[in-house]
Amino acid sequence: MSERPLVSVIIPNWNGVKLLRGCLDSLRAQTYPRLEVIVVDNASTDDSVPLMQAEYPEVRCIVLPENRGLTGGVNAGIVAAGGEIIALLNNDAEADARWVENLVRALLARPDAGLAASKMLLFDRRDILNSAGDTYGLDGLPANRGVWEQDVGQYDCQIDVFGACGGAVAYRKAMLDVIGLFDEELFMYCEDVDMNWRAQVAGYRCIFEPAARVYHRLS
Repeated sequence: MSERPLVSVIIPNWNGVKLLRGCLDSLRAQTYPRLEVIVVDNASTDDSVPLMQAEYPEVRCIVLPENRGLTGGVNAGIVAAGGEIIALLNNDAEADARWVENLVRALLARPDAGLAASKMLLFDRRDILNSAGDTYGLDGLPANRGVWEQDVGQYDCQIDVFGACGGAVAYRKAMLDVIGLFDEELFMYCEDVDMNWRAQVAGYRCIFEPAARVYHRLS
């Protein structure tokens, strides 16, 4: 991986016109210099595509003829992406200005890591955690680490975790080339859990990077 790898941020969208400005404006404000933004539109019937064409000419918009779900949309974005790092961001999330920079820094420092998880906080209650990396219990149930807890610094250490929430994550493209893309049979739930498992089984670690913050609307 080069010193300044290109990062492709992929945003799946379906009728998200009311959310896109906040999400895309937060990416415009990123401090990381080598960034491409790809929005994959799942056959929206609202004004999502005209909005992006009129106000965000720097965004690469891929318009699918049908709704392929989160997994199909993200996979289409990954196939089109040119980045050495693939970051996913939900359209109902807004990223801190150093979100990409901090995820890249974490991955560059850990050659054994294939993915990096963000600290996700609630959009309207920014002291409440949505995810500090993902876990998986012996009962077979996945969970967001720290969910609904007040953020008082208890998750401010960078550590290895089981996996990352797909709403705000960075993957090495080289890892995806080995383990494959998202399982499109998992239309939009637990697809990230499946990816986390495949990464772990293949020997890739997941880093939780607390400085990579996003604010999630939970829509």
